[in-house]
Amino acid sequence: MKHYLRFLAAAAAAAAVCILLLFAAGKTFRTKSRDPVQLNDIVQTVREHLAQPESLDTLSFDTELLVFRQDGSLLYASAQAPGDIRTANDALRCGCLCMAMTENGRFLGTVALPDPVTDGYKRLHRRLILTGTAILLTVLMLLAVCGLYIRRRIVLPFRRMQAFAGRIAQGQLDDPLLTEQSGLFGSFSESFDMMREELAAAHRREEALRMREKELAASLSHDIKTPVTGIKLICELLTVQTEDPYTRGKIEQINQKAEQIHLLADDLLTAALDELGEMQLQCTDEPSAALQTLLAEHDSRGLIRAADAPECMVRIDKSRFSQVLANIISNSYKYAGTPIEIRYEFCGRFLRMDIADSGGGIPEDELDLITTKYYRGKANSGGKDGTGLGLYISSELMKRMHGELLCENRAGGLTVTLMLPLS
Repeated sequence: MKHYLRFLAAAAAAAAVCILLLFAAGKTFRTKSRDPVQLNDIVQTVREHLAQPESLDTLSFDTELLVFRQDGSLLYASAQAPGDIRTANDALRCGCLCMAMTENGRFLGTVALPDPVTDGYKRLHRRLILTGTAILLTVLMLLAVCGLYIRRRIVLPFRRMQAFAGRIAQGQLDDPLLTEQSGLFGSFSESFDMMREELAAAHRREEALRMREKELAASLSHDIKTPVTGIKLICELLTVQTEDPYTRGKIEQINQKAEQIHLLADDLLTAALDELGEMQLQCTDEPSAALQTLLAEHDSRGLIRAADAPECMVRIDKSRFSQVLANIISNSYKYAGTPIEIRYEFCGRFLRMDIADSGGGIPEDELDLITTKYYRGKANSGGKDGTGLGLYISSELMKRMHGELLCENRAGGLTVTLMLPLS
């Protein structure tokens, strides 16, 4: 702010100096008219020497002198007289005092002398022009200096603050705002930088809390799987030991619910590991017959109708691919409840595996969304439990195995296509 006040004071002082110069230039104007007696003496003297005008050179008139004939042509001009005046009319146009020479009422010629009043106005005019030009140049220089000052002290700092605000909006909180503390925006920019530091600290705290939440979710998901596995083992033991059909049915229901919990825990654990950047896959070469084994493990209701897989080797992470199949089959059981058809065919460098049910499919506007994290279809998810992670996790796992998961409505149901990379 001090620089700004100093600049204003300097500009005001320069303006005051310009006004004083202009006033001084006008105030020094003084005029002095010719003495009529002196003028008559000059005219009388010229008339006496009119026959020999060159003799006028020997006389001292203390002024320029021009003498014109009766027809207005130049008869005599003193040494100091202007050379561009050739006639009496020229003398009149130049503002000279023109006096007629007469003798006994007869016009003899014209005597012309410079008019001091006219000469004074001419000098004042020239002085005002020079002073005005100097003032104009000074004003232009002040405007240029003012423009440079405004650009350096206001425009550029404002642009830096504008760019800084843009970086803050984009989340770039590590770059400080570099401005001069003595500038117009010094304390304001300092407040901006303090805000950046507070936002950066809040962002770090938020990120730390988010990471702790993800680690907690991963830990809990992993811990939940242990008792669920124990429940499934107990269900298998009780199924072997009891013969009562009613009891067997209840045990099977418990086993199915435990399987659902196991799948949900797997999805939560995989999602948490993915966000933490700790999800690891170990892809190995597996025979296509392993696919049939994995399908059988997850066909708890006996609804899968699978064609024979062509003999080949696929490169997958067997445990992760088992999780993919478990999610897809579990979703088909939950939302369709129809037989599931499995078909295979080669497609370039991939083995294509189509998993199709007859549950009516899903709306076309939701096909691109069902593999999004936490998204659940609006048409058929009402009243059914779920987290919206199953197909998202499956799609991510297939990508990490260099394959692909595709969904489409076909033949009255939903078809999920898995592209398995060949070895």
